[in-house]
Order: sequence, then structure tokens, then C-alpha cells
Amino acid sequence: MKDLKASDLREKSVPDLEEMLQKERADLYKARRDLVLRQMTDVASLKIRRHNIARIETVIREKKGGAQ
Repeated sequence: MKDLKASDLREKSVPDLEEMLQKERADLYKARRDLVLRQMTDVASLKIRRHNIARIETVIREKKGGAQ
């Protein structure tokens, strides 16, 4: 799991970002499930995924025309 850069995300289109957001949310759900079932020990990846989701949402908001 790598940390996404906002500058890299700004180069992508909104549909691509929304697809990435959906994938990140699904991965976060799976990681949380694995944590509960004790199949995962890397809890730092949860924080990275949450931060990536926030970055993607921020860039989508910027591209769509402002804060709400």
C-alpha cells in the first residue's frame, strides 16, 4: 500500500478518480474485515487507505468546482 500524491491525482480525470475512490473504499472495507478476523497485522495500512480516500475526495471536489 503506497501513499498517493495529490499532484499525481490532479493529473487524472474525475471518472478515473471516482473509480479509484471506489476501489480504495472497497480495499479499506476488506482490510477492516481482515483485521477483525485476525488475518491482517498491518494496522498502518488502514491509516494510509483513509488518507488516500480523503486526498481523492478533495481532488474530486476541487475539479468539480469548489467546496460544498
